[in-house]
Amino acid sequence: MPDETEETVHESERSRSRQALATYFRRIAKALGRGEPVPVADAGTITVDPPAEPDLEVEIEREGDRVSLELDVEWIEEEGDVDLDAAASKATFEVYGDAADDWRWRLVHDNGNIIADGGEGYSDRRDAENGIESVKRNAPGAHVVDLKNEEEPPEEGGSNATFEVFEDQGGKRRWRLVHDNGNVIADGGQGYASKRNAVGGLRSVKENAPGAAVEEVDE
Repeated sequence: MPDETEETVHESERSRSRQALATYFRRIAKALGRGEPVPVADAGTITVDPPAEPDLEVEIEREGDRVSLELDVEWIEEEGDVDLDAAASKATFEVYGDAADDWRWRLVHDNGNIIADGGEGYSDRRDAENGIESVKRNAPGAHVVDLKNEEEPPEEGGSNATFEVFEDQGGKRRWRLVHDNGNVIADGGQGYASKRNAVGGLRSVKENAPGAAVEEVDE
């Protein structure tokens, strides 16, 4: 008889806002729609590559005052793949010292473009690294608002930061990621000709920041 011993290769549990759940499921849906490996972990370092038609089981259970919704996607192992050491992101956080001996960071896409930076220097490297962690934690679920249209973020969901799209003095559209404490924790570093392009830039940060590696580089 075949060996049917159950082995858990990955398990995680945490509380999420409705917006964060939506972001997580959108990442899964986008990968499934494109036929790409599906990121399971938030960092994107664990992926599964199910076959074209896996089995799907949906179950709702009630136990006391607790309700659980379980989505179980199952397939024969040889028909799919599980990667426990997947490429986490298409970008890298670079930490570097500037001409004033301050520490800075930037998020560089694999194509060489800088898609985000911290916008300020820090006297302590640890402060720059803390800024990176704040972006990793808050960017994926952050609401996006257009200040030109005087939009306000929804009261529910999201993260502890908001992506603000705005128009600069030269008429270019820009974005910045603002923490609830008022601090700007990241910005795009450039102006865009249209709101669409600015939103495309921040979406790249949403997708790539969580799993991006952090490296120190020389200037």
